[in-house]
Amino acid sequence: MGKPTGFLEFERQIPPNRPVAERVKHYHEFEIAWPEENLQVQGARCMDCGVPTCHQGCPLGNLIPDWNDLVYRGQWRQALDELHRTNNFPEVTGRVCPAPCETSCVLGINADPVAIKVIEKAIIERGWKEEWVKPVLPPTQTWKRVAVVGSGPAGLAAAQELARMGHQVTVFEKDDRPGGLLTYGIPDFKLEKHLIFRRVEQLREEGVVFQMNCQVGKDLPAKELLSGFDAVLLAGGAQTPRGLEGVEGSGLKGVHFAMEFLSQQNRRIQGDTLDPDTALLATKKHVVVIGGGDTGADCVGTSHRQGAAQVTQLEILPKPPSPKVSTSHEEGGERMWSVLTKRFSADAQGRVKELHGVKVAWEPANNGGRPTMVELKGTEFTLKADLVLLAMGFTGPVKEGLLTQLGVAFSERGTVKHDAAHRTSVDKVFVAGDMGRGQSLVVWAIWEGRQAARSIHRFLMGRG
Repeated sequence: MGKPTGFLEFERQIPPNRPVAERVKHYHEFEIAWPEENLQVQGARCMDCGVPTCHQGCPLGNLIPDWNDLVYRGQWRQALDELHRTNNFPEVTGRVCPAPCETSCVLGINADPVAIKVIEKAIIERGWKEEWVKPVLPPTQTWKRVAVVGSGPAGLAAAQELARMGHQVTVFEKDDRPGGLLTYGIPDFKLEKHLIFRRVEQLREEGVVFQMNCQVGKDLPAKELLSGFDAVLLAGGAQTPRGLEGVEGSGLKGVHFAMEFLSQQNRRIQGDTLDPDTALLATKKHVVVIGGGDTGADCVGTSHRQGAAQVTQLEILPKPPSPKVSTSHEEGGERMWSVLTKRFSADAQGRVKELHGVKVAWEPANNGGRPTMVELKGTEFTLKADLVLLAMGFTGPVKEGLLTQLGVAFSERGTVKHDAAHRTSVDKVFVAGDMGRGQSLVVWAIWEGRQAARSIHRFLMGRG
């Protein structure tokens, strides 16, 4: 603890963002860089608690007090080593993680928590700038072959760990670029893609082989996958989106899942040419986003940048006492809470033109069970809607194809069933990330990828 009184002397500060009017004109990240001395001051606020509950808040168990202190002392190279000890991709978590570590910070009990996420991002960017981030090669090779299906955060983390253990790792990805939802789900204004691709290049230099445009279960049958590798890790994510079951008009033109919309914009930025007949754009349209989470907020921010006429975000749950306000919400639009979508109506061409909804109340259950939703009479309303984006989360992995061919067992929640060592019901097949856990945070995906890699290593080397 370099500054014992730092938490008393300094207030929490975070870097400012560029003005809304400026940043909605582009898709680049918009946080303004901070000088080193500001970051050192924030590092000084860490109390190096006897029981650092930030460790518990972070699924990765990041050594937060250690690198906070190192930043305060100006020992950035050592701080990077401590950061990489538990986290393969801090440039990702330092940008898109909701920072449960800060929620768990002891200082946050009676003051503002330490700006952990800001410091984390600064450490890794300093590491790349100084060229401290290098490939890590294993001392020996095991010549065991491992297939990783999916190149999202879980798959990439597992692949890197397994390669560093000396295994021959091949990552199979159905898309044309690696990264999964990091590449085709998260907007560039939150996570620019060159950050992912530079990490992928590091993995390649460490020996990881990437097979792009290969959908296992279709382009490569499951039997061939099993026969060609000593172990298989399923890391394909939870890609089945939640729809509006039974809602009249939900199949109209102009009603789309959020990932269709977001992935198209990310492809445009990468220089891809899209079919104009299937292109989704919010330009000059009244956009309604159904779903109040981060994906919904990403749709809001993207719609602003595309020049939407109006953006409205609907959430079926009640408004919390302190609702989360993302940078996308700061950029405009309207948020509505306790709203149920009843139906959609179409224009003469069969395109959606209006959303019809009603306000709801949530009544507590008498037996302490789940609250009951009740529609409020007289609160019906209509919204103009030229583009409707469904951002209500995901129900689980896609079962057709690979998972069906493998014959893996599923949990009651519809995820791939596995034990504590991430082993599925099929011999030598493991699972990590959202495919086995269900929709969750990027930090959980990285952690599960790391843990699954350790289990696969023990399996391959006959140690359990």
